[in-house]
Amino acid sequence: MSRLIVVSNRVNPPADSGVGTAGGLAMALAAALREDKGLWFGWSGNTVEQYTGQMSMQKVNGVTVALMDLEAQDESEYYNGYANRTLWPLFHYRPDLVAYERSFDEGYTRVNMRFAETLVPLIDPDDIIWVQDYHLIPLARELRARGVKNRIGFFLHIPWPARRLLATLPRQNELVEALFSYDLLGFQTEDDCAAFIDSAAEDSRAEVLRTGVLKAFGKSVRVKAFPIGIDAVDFSGAVKSDTAETYRKLMVKSEAGRKMILGVDRLDYSKGIEERFAAYETFLADNPDQLAKVFMLQIATRSRDDVDSYQHLRGRLDAVSGQINGAYATVDWVPLRYVNRPYRRDELAGIYRAAHIGLVTPLRDGMNLVAKEYVAAQDPSNPGVLILSQFAGAAETMTEALIVNPLSREDVSEAIRRGLAMPLKERKARWEALFDNVKTNDVDRWRDNFVNCLRAIKLDIAPEVSAKVETVSS
Repeated sequence: MSRLIVVSNRVNPPADSGVGTAGGLAMALAAALREDKGLWFGWSGNTVEQYTGQMSMQKVNGVTVALMDLEAQDESEYYNGYANRTLWPLFHYRPDLVAYERSFDEGYTRVNMRFAETLVPLIDPDDIIWVQDYHLIPLARELRARGVKNRIGFFLHIPWPARRLLATLPRQNELVEALFSYDLLGFQTEDDCAAFIDSAAEDSRAEVLRTGVLKAFGKSVRVKAFPIGIDAVDFSGAVKSDTAETYRKLMVKSEAGRKMILGVDRLDYSKGIEERFAAYETFLADNPDQLAKVFMLQIATRSRDDVDSYQHLRGRLDAVSGQINGAYATVDWVPLRYVNRPYRRDELAGIYRAAHIGLVTPLRDGMNLVAKEYVAAQDPSNPGVLILSQFAGAAETMTEALIVNPLSREDVSEAIRRGLAMPLKERKARWEALFDNVKTNDVDRWRDNFVNCLRAIKLDIAPEVSAKVETVSS
């Protein structure tokens, strides 16, 4: 069996079986790398005065890890610049926040060249290489330029933008062309696949050879949807842990007989937290009978503090949460609890289980695993209700949730009202269908489907591996 090499911007093998901060993705990749005696390669997160091309190799919880350092300029231009100030807002449909500077583009190209130069000596002829996410789109092109002929796959964890939106990016054709150096391109949803095919066919004159196979620039590439999931078995274990039960009891006590509406997100403009607060305010205004009977807990872990748009968002959320509490709070009731500290997965599991409503309303999201974690954490005898944005990749298959337009205050407000009043029989029927979906289409299935499809390409028999998520009707 060929060895698997995973390449990502950062390397994050889990420290244990999942009660810490490492997510299901890290655990799934680590499990595959242990099984294949594979390698996980990426940036250490450290900066040095001058890049030397040196790397460190170590075993971390049974996974062989290879790490390289970057210069401070690399971090500024490649990571904070092109990745997070150019590609991230553009791919999340926020062209108003896109910052494009030539130095960002140059840094992005330079760092991908450095990744390739450092990785090449580690690659054996039979290895397969799996590149993760938008930070490393040009990596296959750089590896090919250095003589690497191995099968290389790429998975995009975030959405692929519509063609007209992508066209606003200078040199966007070069980005599309770089993806044709891969053998397999994986996207979260069928919509993302269609958006990429549209961009390639219309703007790069790619030819559709057969379903899911494109040819352009003298190369061909397979394009498939591989919707990512969670480690449902592991998360179910986390829900039953002592820590989770402690947090569940803590939240039940804190609820004081009220119903809790829960949001859990990284603090990012793509998550729709500001719009969610506005919708909750509309709910309070339109449903005076619910005052003091509900409260909203929003956990929003801070991130990318050195990016201006995130600093501005944090300030606006502080102001809006204060405005809502100032208008509606009483001496014994605070309608909105807004928390910025991070929580461990087992702690979150207990908080999820205590919530009557899971409010997952991103403005644009590749998948959104919080929706799946919320479902997996519920009590089968008395489950909560998932409210899910139509613009989250998860909405393509989690159709038993209450699907909403996150830009409509009234739509989200009405879904909250409906979820709080939903009879137990309907809640259980919806949850059972959602949980079957989460268990069946877990992170292991995602990983195995992608890796098996990539391995098959070598034999020129790449089967029509079904990467579509199975749905279970209620």
